[in-house]
Formats: sequence, structure tokens, C-alpha cells
Amino acid sequence: MVDSEGMAEADFGDELPPVGNQEGEAPIVRRKTRTVVVGGVPVGSGHPIPVQSMTKTKTADWQATVAQIKQYEAAGCQIVRVTANDEAAALALKHIKQNISIPLVADIHFQHKLALIAIESGVDKIRINPGNIGNEHKISEVLKAAKDAGVPIRIGVNAGSLEKDILRKFGFPTSDALVESALRHINICEKYNFPDVIVSLKSSDVHMMIQAYRKLAKLVDYPFHLGVTEAGTTFQGTIKSSIGIGTLLAEGIGDTIRVSLTDDGVEEIKVGREILRSLHLVSFGVTLVSCPTCGRLEVDLFRIAREIEEAVAAVRTPLKVAVMGCLVNGPGEAKDADIGISAGRESAILYVKGESKGKIEEKEIIPRLLEEIKLLEKELTVK
Repeated sequence: MVDSEGMAEADFGDELPPVGNQEGEAPIVRRKTRTVVVGGVPVGSGHPIPVQSMTKTKTADWQATVAQIKQYEAAGCQIVRVTANDEAAALALKHIKQNISIPLVADIHFQHKLALIAIESGVDKIRINPGNIGNEHKISEVLKAAKDAGVPIRIGVNAGSLEKDILRKFGFPTSDALVESALRHINICEKYNFPDVIVSLKSSDVHMMIQAYRKLAKLVDYPFHLGVTEAGTTFQGTIKSSIGIGTLLAEGIGDTIRVSLTDDGVEEIKVGREILRSLHLVSFGVTLVSCPTCGRLEVDLFRIAREIEEAVAAVRTPLKVAVMGCLVNGPGEAKDADIGISAGRESAILYVKGESKGKIEEKEIIPRLLEEIKLLEKELTVK
């Protein structure tokens, strides 16, 4: 059993493999947790942090759901969640699982029979709150089925759906209320000797979400699924998610992430991957460095940067490309990148691996950069 006062703080030891150690900076030391395996993907401790998303199709339409999942996978999604909100959706899980290659999570609320169908259908994880799926007999039935099948559970605490007695106690959602709810469900799992648990503490309030995860991190060693729930549209949601998820990851807290946007799930995945890349927690694709521009600008850098970003979206080889607009910071950033340009009047100096390749005209910048990226990508792939 665990409680908010009696359990020792989780070990944040320093012997985990360092991550993000680039350019001489100290690496982020990840919080030490137990490891929970989701469909072959390990979650927790020093393992790579998987990016998740959730489908927006009707799950019962399993063909459309499979098609969307494949789009997600192509964008870099590593674990995908679907709602199992009724029996038709739950029965479709078997077909979905048979036609995808990334781990499948079933999102279930209140109805324990749907959880049993999901487990029988071969899903790789279920997202439930054990205390909300019925009486103790129903809870034990689901936990036993999950344990027998080797299916982990994510306890998904959400500020918008806290238990009524907890809301009465605190008056309104707070970080302490989220933690108390999580501990309640964790205790149920521990009572039935169910150890394969991942926990999320989501709120649309970024500060509340951050504080809740920090508090629970001191009390348990379960892996954390990070997210700012109902974050909003792409603009606001990206900012809120980057602050909430990024702050915790920078502190070593967090083992898998999902960005929630009122937008295509592909956009969620792109933002999630960029958050990880920005903190050097993963290494893939092109990191684009470009200046905000000022009155010194003598080329159409907005167009150049935009077209380069679009053209390299599918590149998976880790490369740093600098597109700089003048000769103040330009040469330094361009030399520091794998490939870069420092622009002048309707021209630019091209740098590859820190060496100047001479001046090129403005019209040559995009094709030449793409050519150099392709050459370097090929060289690194061969190595």
C-alpha cells in the first residue's frame, strides 16, 4: 500500500545512462522507475521516451481507424490509443490489432466488460481507473485478466473527471486532488498484486499538471505518461504542451508523452517528437536553426526556411541545418551546423561541416542546401 505521507521518496539515482549530452552540456538525469513493457516497447527509467497519440475516428469503423494509425506511425507515433466506448468499438479492437504494427492501447471508462473484451482482443495496454469500473469483484476480474495476459494498465487521472468525494474534500481540482486520486487507484492495483502500472495526472492547467507530477514522483516509482489534457488548438496547445511536458522532462520526470491538440493526430506527434528533440532526449531528423531576421536581412529567408523545413520533414538522419540571415551571428551558427548558410546581399556563404564552400546566389540556396543534405544523409547512412 502507498499513501501520501508514509512512503519513502522514489530513487532519482545518477547511475542511469546519460541522455541528451551534446556540446559538453550536462545530460538530463532521468527519474528512476520500474519498467513497464507495452507491446514490446519498454516504458520507464532510462529507456527511450515513446511518443503516443490517440485516434479520432469511430473505433467501430476499424478500417478507417487502421488507416489513421498507419498515418500516425509514418509520422513517428510509437504507441497508439483508441477509445473502446461501447461494445462495437471493443469488438473492433481485434481487427485493429491484427492490422497494425505498433502497440495498441484501449481507452475504457466505467464498463469493466469492455476492458475484458479489450484484453481478450489482444490489446497491449488498457487505460482505466480501477476504482471507476464497478464493485470489487469487477475490479479484481479485470486486474486478474490483465495480469494473466501480461497487459499493463495506465491509471489515467484527469482534473475534469475526479471522484466526487475528492472534489468535495478539496473543493475544486488541485494538484493534491490529482495525486490523491492516483494513489487511490494505485492502492487498488497493489492490493491485487498488479505491478505493471503507468500513471498520468492530466489537467488543462499547466501549473497544476506540473505540480501534480512533481509531487507523485516523490511517492512512487511507477513510470509516468505526461500530457496536458484538453490543451486546445494547435497554437495554444503546442505552447501549453511544450511548457508542461518540457518542464517535467527537463527535470528528468516522464517516461512516455502524448500531446493533445484539437487537430490531426499527426500534428500531435510532430510536436511531441520536437519536444523530445529540443531536450536532446532523442536524436533523429533535421534540427533547423534559423534567425528571426531584422533590418539587416537581404534575402527572402522566410521562404527559404519554410521550404527547407517542408522538404526535410521526412529525413530521419540526425542533422543540424542553419539558415541564417546576416553576417553577425550567421557565420558562427552556420559553421556549428552540419550544413548552413550565412546570407548577405542576394547571396550566401555555404558551410558544410564547418568549412566554407564559397558564395552562392540566392536562387541557389534552396537547391544547394537540399543537395548537401542528401549527400550527407547518404554518407551517414553508409557509415
